Amino acid sequence: MNRKIILTVALLACSAFAFAQNTFSIEEVIQRAKTQSPAFRQAETRMQNRYWQYRYYRTNYNPQIRLNSNNAGALYTNSISAVRQPDGSILYLPINQFNPGVNLAIEQPIQATGGTISVNTIHNYFNNLTNNSTQWNGTPLSVQLNQPIFAFNPLKWDKKIQPIRYEESKRDYAENMEQISSDAAGNFFDVLQAQVNLQIAQFNLANNDTIYKIEQGRYNIGTTSEDKLLQVELQLLRSRQDVAQANLDLQTASLKLRTFIGLRNGEDFSLSLPDHIPEFEVTEEEALDHAKKTRSAFIAFQRRKLEADQEVARIRGQLYQVSVFAGYGLNGLGNTINDIYRNPSRQQFATLSFGIPVIDWGRRKAQMQTAYANKRLQDFIIDQDEVNFEQEILTQVRKFETLRLQIEITKKSDQVAMERYKVAQNRYLIGKIDITNLNIALTEKDNAKRSYIQALKSFWTAYYDLRRFTLYDFAERKYLYNPLEAD
Repeated sequence: MNRKIILTVALLACSAFAFAQNTFSIEEVIQRAKTQSPAFRQAETRMQNRYWQYRYYRTNYNPQIRLNSNNAGALYTNSISAVRQPDGSILYLPINQFNPGVNLAIEQPIQATGGTISVNTIHNYFNNLTNNSTQWNGTPLSVQLNQPIFAFNPLKWDKKIQPIRYEESKRDYAENMEQISSDAAGNFFDVLQAQVNLQIAQFNLANNDTIYKIEQGRYNIGTTSEDKLLQVELQLLRSRQDVAQANLDLQTASLKLRTFIGLRNGEDFSLSLPDHIPEFEVTEEEALDHAKKTRSAFIAFQRRKLEADQEVARIRGQLYQVSVFAGYGLNGLGNTINDIYRNPSRQQFATLSFGIPVIDWGRRKAQMQTAYANKRLQDFIIDQDEVNFEQEILTQVRKFETLRLQIEITKKSDQVAMERYKVAQNRYLIGKIDITNLNIALTEKDNAKRSYIQALKSFWTAYYDLRRFTLYDFAERKYLYNPLEAD
């Protein structure tokens, strides 16, 4: 009997040694996930996309140099066309013309007004290929202003909203990193749970095999009934089934974790149970203060309020359509390009265009009242979201403290259940209890171990959720994202 027990312990030791090969800790798994996982690459790509969107927005306020075509008609024409004569009659004539033109302009948006001022130089060339006559026309220099009046000014509103949106995206990236950590921790403990289940199943199989042989010996000498022997044999068969299922569950969970953290398919690994948990104190007030300083959702409230105001301004700007287009410069013409610059004449123009409803039967008022109603609705939604934001933080802090206590309880329960099983096993071997009571102790031992692993999973995922909700590392007492230090 002693030899069988020693052999069982040796087999379990070999199994534990096999699991110790290529072992990853939870910190190593999370670090891999934050540097190699598909989720990390997606977060990186989204951040780059938002960065370039921000760079694009900033170029809206910089001067632009543009080279545009400026053809009065077709660049080249060779056809018979109707040409109206001075007396009003039409004469059909063959036309063979080359008429290119270019406009080089420096344009500067005006942030305060939403208009555009530009400096232009324009050159047009005309060549009548029928008689080879040429002519140049151009504007060596002109200054033009295009200014909407009473219109919506996107430059003004983008200046308020886009920097907040970009800051929000940087905070969102930091939160995504903590979400990856939380997901990695969840997958880590799914594999660890499967790993422990396999160890439990193998342990139970070895013990049930030993118990079956003991029960067979008792049956042979008539100290036990056939019913008890069959019960032990049934338990042995279930143990073999549990080992097969535990192997399948471990392969499935391992594949999911491997995919999540970006491991190569041929890289074997096992996981080690965390031997410590972060020790720190956190108060609701402290967590809420950190969240308001760093969370993307908090500054999103400000951005959403500005966007609601922006939409009201947009509707108001559509009620009237008034714009001024004016310019001043020099104009010249001649047979050569140099003639344009000899004694150019003055060029000046001004255009006022408008479209103002006189009677609209309350259309404009209805538009504005709808915009105001939508803004009030958004204000109410944002106010409620702010309350939910605070409640989410407070709930997470309370949950975290409860989970820390739960780890202590389940760890102690695991130890007690293991000791109880050892006692029950020894009493069974000497015939003091029957197989039913031994199975009860075995089930309690297994459930206590699983409860402990589940408590660890809940704690670690909640730990990284707390970091994500506050962007603050309470263990190291430092910010995971500091707006003052961001680029």
